[in-house]
Amino acid sequence: MSELKANPIFNPKWDDNVGARTIIKWNATGLFQLNATKYSWAKSLYQVMVGNFWLPEKVSGLWDDATQFNSALSDDERRAYKWILSFLIFLDSIQTVNLPNFNEYITAPEVNLILSIQAYQEAIHSQSYATILETVVDAKDRDEIYYFWRTDSHLLERNEYIGSIYQNFIDKPNDENFFKWVVWNFLLESIYFYNGFAFFDTLADSWKMIATDRMINYIRRDELTHVTIFANIIKEIRVEFPDIYNEKTIVEMMWVAVDQEIKWSKHILWKSIIWMGHENIENYTKWLANGRLDMLWIKPLYPDVTQNPYKHLDRLQDNNSERWNFFESTVTNYAQSSAMNGSWEF
Repeated sequence: MSELKANPIFNPKWDDNVGARTIIKWNATGLFQLNATKYSWAKSLYQVMVGNFWLPEKVSGLWDDATQFNSALSDDERRAYKWILSFLIFLDSIQTVNLPNFNEYITAPEVNLILSIQAYQEAIHSQSYATILETVVDAKDRDEIYYFWRTDSHLLERNEYIGSIYQNFIDKPNDENFFKWVVWNFLLESIYFYNGFAFFDTLADSWKMIATDRMINYIRRDELTHVTIFANIIKEIRVEFPDIYNEKTIVEMMWVAVDQEIKWSKHILWKSIIWMGHENIENYTKWLANGRLDMLWIKPLYPDVTQNPYKHLDRLQDNNSERWNFFESTVTNYAQSSAMNGSWEF
């Protein structure tokens, strides 16, 4: 098996033979030859991701949220609102920095392309959180939200653990650390955001902080494409590099991610917040983990958890509901026809 190494900027002594190409460890030229590509799932994701283009400045109603933040939220809801944002800010910040490093080891230009779009989207998410803070939260509280990990040991522990997985590979770029790096990208995108997202949906279900939830829904729409990217990369490694693929590693890392997400969510979402009881948090996280593992053809870790306990969110997720139509009526979708016409020969 060849050595894992970062891609050279230009490799004129090699070629871009599609038939021989692999997701990693291929000696590509460095040219973005996008008329001859191998991974068809990247074509679909490219079209979706470009079609999802949006800007936080185009989301209206945040000034209404600013009024509600002080008048309609309970103390516990305001607390959760701020500290959930703190964690989401960290997640998108570290992904913005991490993805270019990761992309250096992917040797398929069509996959390089969608990872570059993902990095751009993570930066947009960071700008979205800044827009929310600038509009909704008092200026004196903003630094406290950004740096909440300095005073909250639970958040510091989570952030340090996530950072260590990525840093371990940068410091020691071998096959084992790379696979953990891939898996952790998948877990971060598929587990860590979602109790926080559910909190904002819960507020919106009670007609609170509607604009914030609208922005969160744009972000979640992006994150679901990111989950799909890394699920596909893991499955390609399973087929092309069975010596690197390790299902036991995936399962063990999922256990850690679920445990961390449950502990953090219980810490930040107090029982007084309607619908967000600790039993629901635990079951929702386990239900989510089962679904994410199914994407990787791995049996569920929690076979007894078969349903989403957040039943109140069905009203937001039912395409035929009046409430969903309210949210969707304000969506601005910047679909670019040149990117959506399927003109590439993937």
